[in-house]
Formats: sequence, structure tokens, C-alpha cells
Amino acid sequence: MNKLHVVCIVAVVLGSGVAAGLTSAQPTLQVQTQAVSFSEVQFHEVDGAVSLSLPEASSYTTTPGEPILPVVTRVFTFPFRTHIDDVTVQFSGGHTQPLLLPLMTATTVRPDEEITALVTVQGGNAQASFSYSLGGGLCGEMHVTYLAVHLSPVSYDPLEQSVTCALGATITVTYSLPQPLPQPVDDYKLVVIAPKEFASTLEPLIAHKIAHNVTVKLVNTEEVCNGTYFPAQGRDCAEKMKYFIKNATEQWGTSYVLLAGGRKGGIQTEKWWLPVRYSHLDDGGEGTFLSDLYFEDLYDSEGNFQTWDTNDNGIFGEWTNTSKDILDMYPDVCVGRLPCTSVADVNILVKKIVTYETTTAGSDWFHRFIGIAGDTYPAEGDPVFEGEVTTAKSYSMLKPLGFTATYLWTSLGTFTGSQDVIAGISEGAGFVHFSGHGNPSIWSTHKPYNDSFVDGLKTSDMHKLKNGEKLPIVIVGGCHNAQYNTSLCNIASGVLKYGLKYFQSTRPYGKFYYMEWVPQCWAYDMLEQRHGGCIGIIANTGLGYGAPGWDTLNQSGRLLEWSFFQAYANGSQNLGMAHAMSLVHYMLLYPPMAELIDCKIIQEWGLLGDPSLQMGGFAS
Repeated sequence: MNKLHVVCIVAVVLGSGVAAGLTSAQPTLQVQTQAVSFSEVQFHEVDGAVSLSLPEASSYTTTPGEPILPVVTRVFTFPFRTHIDDVTVQFSGGHTQPLLLPLMTATTVRPDEEITALVTVQGGNAQASFSYSLGGGLCGEMHVTYLAVHLSPVSYDPLEQSVTCALGATITVTYSLPQPLPQPVDDYKLVVIAPKEFASTLEPLIAHKIAHNVTVKLVNTEEVCNGTYFPAQGRDCAEKMKYFIKNATEQWGTSYVLLAGGRKGGIQTEKWWLPVRYSHLDDGGEGTFLSDLYFEDLYDSEGNFQTWDTNDNGIFGEWTNTSKDILDMYPDVCVGRLPCTSVADVNILVKKIVTYETTTAGSDWFHRFIGIAGDTYPAEGDPVFEGEVTTAKSYSMLKPLGFTATYLWTSLGTFTGSQDVIAGISEGAGFVHFSGHGNPSIWSTHKPYNDSFVDGLKTSDMHKLKNGEKLPIVIVGGCHNAQYNTSLCNIASGVLKYGLKYFQSTRPYGKFYYMEWVPQCWAYDMLEQRHGGCIGIIANTGLGYGAPGWDTLNQSGRLLEWSFFQAYANGSQNLGMAHAMSLVHYMLLYPPMAELIDCKIIQEWGLLGDPSLQMGGFAS
């Protein structure tokens, strides 16, 4: 399951040698074919239904209430800006198998809260079908055009109570290679963007990076938005910053962008040290949420700039019942944010990053993994404890690399409250994975088959973490843990908008209990701790989602969580690159413009930390 491996260096050879020699303005059509064989489908009886499995399956269909069928995804990577002219699939062979029981159907994804290029169906036959999706983004440090071909070799006939299974398929791709791109005129692998008030405090970080052969450019917000380095383009400062990042990748060879700046107060209107962008994807639970993916997604598969406002109405990332922006969403540069609210915060984080990258290499504590979880969606008769299964999956990626695991699980009795989490993290670890529920001020989960919550950490607990310089990278499954627009100003905003109804516990007025008024969100509070906490954290800025039961590992938020560890195991040594490749892995399996929830899962998965961070530190 999830047999999807993208090998960038080998795959790009499909066209890179030819592209280098192109001089004609007239592109030449190229053709690639790939044969795929399918094993016999395996049938399993589960709770009065039939479950199908196929060894070659990369994923399974997830439409709620519909039969779960295997999907085999084959990924082609081409030189960036390649034009895909046509994709065809010819299926071969096949046999029909009658069923004595109905097929198992997909469960509905559920929010983790405490209280594609478009998929284009190209054809098929009575036995099988396929679709494909396109994207332009990172494959390691290379920039490529992705083509994901999604094969559905098994079809289901509910009237006949039978499935028909193909035995093979031949994929044919017709494409035109791009002209070679100009080479960058400068070399700044890392660009740091910050308000000028933070600049001098960031200088030790810049010096540290340069000392370790990382080329760096520090620019301030005014220089970005006023066009000091590149002509200013864009409708507001956020769009100007995105154009600046695009120009930096093209002219400076930039791979990593650190945004140093967070909320600056504001009551009737939010104020920011550094621009942010809200996505306007409406899932019914919330209509907007922060998304720094906006600054990472610069191009589509053919190199066109991604405005995130394709209907040009001034509403970014829009997806409602009546309107939808068409987005690419594959990261083209690695972006991380330090949502600092003061110079003092900047100073703390600079010291932590410098110390971590200088002292961590060779430390025994780094090779310790902590999984913190329970029964995310407790239900009678459901033997799957989703958070525990997911953290175990994450560790399976690290075990071959010499890591050891400590599981703080409610089912084992090793996680009974915040004291267990504090004690575990205070011993030090390279990676910590929380998988459960959250809001801006707390993370928690459940005991097996029990709806009551077991609290892991609250923002008020963060100061109790005493792990010193043994700082983990933290992955968090749960809602709103990285909602970094929280502020005490939100209390005044709520009262001005709703009056005393703001403090009610019922919708639409009762916003106080969403905890959006805490001074710092949960994720940033852990990152900003002076005497411990973490060195980088990836979590949701909005309402997260997961699937209950055995589907949990193969879709929604849980898949994205463990994909980070897969990216690290596959060689992504920088924090931002592992984050970016986890997003790519998810989108290759589930083209995000096909399903609203998949789209949101990708957009809200935010990185708070230095994207260029060398995980495990620089070798001495």
C-alpha cells in the first residue's frame, strides 16, 4: 500500500538530455510508454463485507459511501515546464469475479477538533479507467513537471454483485520538452525576509549559515514591497512578496525562504510584522485560514505564475459552492515562518537554531523518536487506534536509520496526562510525533473506546519542558495547533463584533471557546520556549481532518503526518525540503483540486521554523 516512490534523478532523464540540446523555437513531440502489470486481486471478509487489496496499489478510493477500490499511481517527472500533449492508457486482459457479500465502502473523513491541476478523466473501458493530474514543483532540489497517472484496474458492478479486474495496462505519454531556462545570476540558497526592526538580531544567524557554506541574503519587508531588488509587482504586499520570492528563485537560485515575523496586534484589523495570506476555502467549519503554501506555490506545471486568484476577484484560494480558484499547490521553494512578535522572540529563536545546528551532530539523543497518541476516533467495535497506528508508521520509517522509539500511548498506559508528555520530551529526542486532536491552546486525544479527552499539553504547560538543547522536530496531527494569528487582541475584536454573546458556547457567536485569544498558538509556544521546547514544528493552521478505522494511514491528515518521516528517510535532510516532499507525496496520490478536503489538508499544513535547518545538525 502507498507504493509510490519518486526517484528524481532517474526520472528526469526521461527528457533532460534532449532538452539541453534544443535550440529551435518549435518544440518536438516526444513519446514515453510504460507497461504496468497487475497481480490478482485479493478478497478479504471484514465485518460482513468484502475488502479488496492489490499488491501494486498506491492508494484506494476514498469517496464516502462508495466502494473502496485500488488505485495504482505511476509518476512521471519531466524537466520543468514540459508540456504534456496527451496521455492514453490501454488496459489488457481481465476477469470477472462474483461477490457473495457487498464491497466495503469508504468512511467519512472527520475533523480533528476538540470541542490538482484538475484531474482529467481521459477514458477507459468496461473493465478499468484512469485519470491523470499535473503539477510543477520540487523533487528534491530539482524543479520538475509532475505527471501522475491514476489507474483504476478494478471496476464494480453493483447490479451483478461482481468485480472485473484488468491484468495489465500500457501508459503512453506524448509531451514537448521546454527550452532551457536562464541560469541564476547570483547565489543565495537561503533568503531571510524580516521587518527592518528584526534585522540586527538576525545577523548572528546569517553569519552562522555563511560559516557553514550556506549562501544567505537578508532583506527587509520594505525592500521587498518597494521593489529594491526586483520590480515590485502585485496588488498588496503579500502578492509583492510572492513575486519577490519567484524572482529570487529565478535570479538568485534560492531554494529556502525564511519568513521572520508574526502578528503585530490590531483589533478591528489584524496587523502583521510580515505579510500573510488567508485561503478562502470554505469547508463548512471555517471560511478562511492562514496558508504559507501561497508563498511556496509559484508556478503551475508549465511555469505560469500561480496567483491563487484565477477568477481575478481579489479573493485568494477561493473554493465555495459558487466559485473556485484553480491552483497547482506543488511547492516550488521551501518556506518556513518564525511568527515572532518581538525582537526578544527573534533573539531566542536565532540562538536555538545556531546551537542546534552546531551541537546536535553525533548526539545519542537525536536518534530517539517519541510517538504520542491514542484512539483518535473511539468507536465501539473499532479495533484501530488511529493515532497509535500512525505514530508507529512514522517510526517504521526511522527504525532502519538507527532510531529507537518511545511510545506514549493511551492504550499502553504510558500516556495518562500532560506529566507523561513533559517527562518524555524533557529527556530529549530528535523527532516527536503527536497524532490526535487540538485547538490553538491544547493538544489531546482519547483512551481506547472512550470519548473523554486525555490532555497532552496546554500552552500553559510549555514552560515545564526542560529538554534544554535537546530539541526535537515536532509533527502534530490536530486542529488549529499552528494557528499563528492568535492574540489577546482577539478578545476585544470578538466583543466589538458580538458583544457579550462572544462568550457564549453556541454558534454563531461563541468564539471565546475557540481559544483564538491565547497570546501565542500551541505550536509557536513550543517553538519559542527559551529552555526547551522544539526546534521546528509542522501542524495545521486550520481545521484538520482524518479518517477513522483502517483507512487512517492511507488518506487525509494521518497520511501527511507519516509522509514527513518517509521524506526524511528518503534523504531530505533539510526541514523545509522534508515538509515540501511530504506535500508532494500526498498530492501525487490525491490531486487536491479534485476534492475540497484534500485541498485544505495541503494548504493548512504549515511549517514554523527555519526551512533550511539541517536536521541532526551540521557535521563537525
